[in-house]
Amino acid sequence: MSWKPHGTQGVILTGYYASSNAATGGEEGSPRSGRSGQYSMNQTNVNPNLDKVAFNRLGSQDSLDDLSLDDYWTEVENIKKDTDISHEEQNVVKEPDEGELEEEWLKEAGLSNLFGECTVDTHESMVILSTLTRTQSAAVQKRLDTFTQTLRKKNKQNQVPDVRDVFKQPADLKNKAEDLNGFQSTEVNEKNEETNSKESCLVPQAGNNLTDDLPAPVTDINLEISFAEQAANIKEFTRVRNEKEDDSLQPNFRLQEDKTGTTKIGDLAPQDMKKVTSLALIELSALYDVLGSELKLQRAAKIKVRECGLFRVPLSILLEQDQKRVPGARVPLIFQQLIDHIKKGGLDTEGILRIPGASARIKALSEELEAKFYEGTFNWDNVKQNDAASLLKFFIRELPLPLLTVEYLTAFNSVQYLPTKKHQLQALNLLVILLPDIHRDTLKALLEFLQMVVDQRKENKMTLKNVAMIMAPNLFTVHTSQLKTMDQGALAGASSAVRTASVMLLMIKNQKLLWTIPKFIVGQVRQQNIVNQKKLTKEKAMKKLLKKIAYEREKSEKSPSENDVPQGFIRVQAPQFSKISMAVQLTEGLKAGEILARFLSQDSCGSTPNINKEEVCLYEIGGNIGERCLEDSTYMKDLFQLNPNADWVIKAKPTV
Repeated sequence: MSWKPHGTQGVILTGYYASSNAATGGEEGSPRSGRSGQYSMNQTNVNPNLDKVAFNRLGSQDSLDDLSLDDYWTEVENIKKDTDISHEEQNVVKEPDEGELEEEWLKEAGLSNLFGECTVDTHESMVILSTLTRTQSAAVQKRLDTFTQTLRKKNKQNQVPDVRDVFKQPADLKNKAEDLNGFQSTEVNEKNEETNSKESCLVPQAGNNLTDDLPAPVTDINLEISFAEQAANIKEFTRVRNEKEDDSLQPNFRLQEDKTGTTKIGDLAPQDMKKVTSLALIELSALYDVLGSELKLQRAAKIKVRECGLFRVPLSILLEQDQKRVPGARVPLIFQQLIDHIKKGGLDTEGILRIPGASARIKALSEELEAKFYEGTFNWDNVKQNDAASLLKFFIRELPLPLLTVEYLTAFNSVQYLPTKKHQLQALNLLVILLPDIHRDTLKALLEFLQMVVDQRKENKMTLKNVAMIMAPNLFTVHTSQLKTMDQGALAGASSAVRTASVMLLMIKNQKLLWTIPKFIVGQVRQQNIVNQKKLTKEKAMKKLLKKIAYEREKSEKSPSENDVPQGFIRVQAPQFSKISMAVQLTEGLKAGEILARFLSQDSCGSTPNINKEEVCLYEIGGNIGERCLEDSTYMKDLFQLNPNADWVIKAKPTV
C-alpha cells in the first residue's frame, strides 16, 4: 500500500435553493459521541424542468435507456437485506429564506465583502470581479440582486413601497446593462466552438449490436474558454435547442494539447487552489444559468456522528484517526485495504461486483473488522473476494455524510438534465473541484478501481454499464434507509435508476478529465495574482526597495556563473541534486521532462542517492502563480512567455 500526504480542504457549500420538503434521518446505531456533522434536509432529486428537456436522451453505446435494469434492482434488493434501520431522528431546523441562501453562495465564492459590514474594504472582491467573464459576472449579479432585494423587503415591511420595486427593469434590458454595476469584466476570446468539437467518423452502420468495445466519436474538450461562455455561443446554443443531439454513440472526450501544460488537481499551491474553488463555484452557477437549468445545492442540518470506528463514520474523522497511525494517508485505511484485497484476489473473477456475499457473513466481518482492524489482528485470509466487494459497497453507502457530500449530491445527480454529454462532463469537472479533499481523494481511488474492473470485462463479465448500474444505488442514495421505503414502481417512474447510473457511467469513463483544472480558471488565478501584486507593490514600495537592496548585495557576492543567464536561457534550481543549478536554453521543442532527464543523467554519477524521475517534478514558482507542478509534456518556451518572472525549481512531486 502507498500512503500519500493529506492536502488542504476544499470549499464546502452549505446551502442554496433548498426546497420546502424536509426529510429527517440520522445515523444507524447509537452514536458513541456528540460530535456534530451535516446531513441533508432535502432529499428529493426530481428536477421540475425534466419534462421540458427533450434532447438529453442517452447514447446507445453507453446508454442505459435500453439496458436491462436487472443489475440495478438486484443491487437495491441486496442493499435492503443488508440495511438495519435504527436511525435516530434528527432535529429539523428552520429552512433559510432565499436571501440567506444567496448570502452563503456569495461567501463561498469569496465575495462576502460585497455586503454587510465588510463593504468598506472590498479589494478582495474587486480583484475577483475584475477577472470574471461576462457569464460569470451575470451569475454573481443575479445572486447579489436576489440577496439585496430580500434585505430590502425585510427592512421595509412597514414602509411605503420603493419605486424601484414598483417599476422593475425588464430582464432583457437589464442583461444589456453595463457589467456588474460598473465592475470590470474580462473579455472572452470569441472562438468558433465548432472548431473545438471535432468528431471522427467512426460510427458503425445502423443495425449493429453496439457494445463497449466498438469505436465511438471523439470530441475535443476546450479548456481555454469558459464553459458558460461556450454554452452562451448563440449558434451552438440554438443548434442544441432546435436539433436533437445525435446520441447514436456517446463520444470519447479528449483534451486539446496545451503547450503551457495541463494543470491537475493537486498541482497548485493551496493559496491558488482556494481561488480555483471560488471560481469553479461561480462558473458552475453561470453554466447552469446559461443552460436554463436550476442548480440545486443542499442545505445541511446538524446530526450526531461517531468519532471512532470504521463503518458509519464520516470520512474526515476516519482520515484524522488514520493519519495518527499512518502519517500522510489521504484515504481511509480500511477503504484502501478493501480495494487492495479485492485486487489481490484478481479482478478477472466473474461477477466480481455483482455477486454479493451472504448478509450474515458481511455483518459478522464488519463487526470483526471494527474490533480487530486497528489492532492488526484481523485475518484477511478469511475474507472472500466477493465479501470484500460487498464490504466496500457497504462502507460507501453507510457513510453518514455521503461520498459526494450533502451539499453536492443532488447537483451531481442533476447533471443528467443538462442538454449534452459535453455540458454534463463540464459540470462534473467543476463539481469534483468543489469537493473537500478527503471526499475527492476517496472518489478518485474508487473510480480508478472501478476502471480496473471494467478493463477486465472480458474475463469478469462486468462491462462499464454493469458497473455503473451496480454502483449507482450505493453512491447516489443519501442514505440506504430511503430504499427501505421505496418500491421499484416509484423509482422506475422517476427514472432514478437510469439517471444515476448514467452519471456514474460518465464519471468512470471520463475520470481523467474530471481531475483537470480548466485552463481558463488557471488563467483567471494568474490575473488575480497580478492584480494583487500591483496593489502590494504600491502599498509596500519601501519594503520592496529594501528587499531589492538585499538581493543586489547577495547577487554581487555570488560568482558570475550563477548570476549571468544569457537571453533565451532560464536557470533551473535543484537543491536535492549534486548539480544544484543549471542554465538551460529555451528552444522551441524543449519540454519539462527533458530538463528533468538532464539533471537525472548528471546526478546518476553523483554522490547523492539515485532519485526516481517519478518522485520529482519541475515547478513553476512565483511570477503570476503561487506554485505549479509541471507535467513532462509542457513546452518551456511557451510557458516562459506566459510567466517570464517565475523561478524554476526541481523538487518532490505532490502526492495525488
